[in-house]
Amino acid sequence: HLHLSRHLRYGAERRKWRWRFIVPLLRRTYPEADCTIAVSCGVADDLRTLVGLPPELVTTVYNPVVDSELAKKADAPMDHAWFKSGAPPVIIAVGRLTEQKDFPTLLQAFAQVRAQRKARLLILGEGRMRRELTALGHALGIAEDMSLHGFTSNPFAYMARAAVFVLSSAYEGLPVVLIEALACGCPVVSTDCPSGPAEILENGQYGRLVPVGDPAAMAQAILSTLDAPPDRGLLQKRASLFSVDRAVQQYLKVLFART
Repeated sequence: HLHLSRHLRYGAERRKWRWRFIVPLLRRTYPEADCTIAVSCGVADDLRTLVGLPPELVTTVYNPVVDSELAKKADAPMDHAWFKSGAPPVIIAVGRLTEQKDFPTLLQAFAQVRAQRKARLLILGEGRMRRELTALGHALGIAEDMSLHGFTSNPFAYMARAAVFVLSSAYEGLPVVLIEALACGCPVVSTDCPSGPAEILENGQYGRLVPVGDPAAMAQAILSTLDAPPDRGLLQKRASLFSVDRAVQQYLKVLFART
């Protein structure tokens, strides 16, 4: 599910003693399986290298993300002052407030955006870095234009109304929220992290990709997207490739090939 080598190197779990046994355990057990399914080609490549699996034993099946319920939730009514007519554009991010999501880079990028034009930053999610991010927002002078909104059961209504969705992660496996934003028709900017964003966005064709941990590049990509947003219908069409029906067919293909 995750780019494991990156996770073991940079994730918080690297400090937990039991994680030092993960790779030897995988190398002992995974070759016994008939097939291993990875959620992205990047995860599959990492798994082959890290565990030493033969290429034919690893298959990629993208997560089932898009269904009819997502569209209904995106259209649900929402009452938030930042989305009233005539309000500044809202830049949105969704995810746990943890090191992996690298929200400090996003806040620094937003400060540069805010220095050039009116905008607001809304982050949906909760986590242990709330206090740190709040303090950083004050230090950067953007506290009045950013909101750590916390968890919401329906982020799609926000995505559908936002001007830009930003994924600032240091690493992923296949970032589902990026697909969900596309399905809501929201223009996206993402780090080109391992792994998933480049696959989802087809190397930048459906959204701008920027280096990990580069606030200046992220700010410029956000400004460019605000100035020239892509066609929302095109983004939704791209997201349809990650539908539940498509994933089901791919899973069935894997299962039938081994019966």
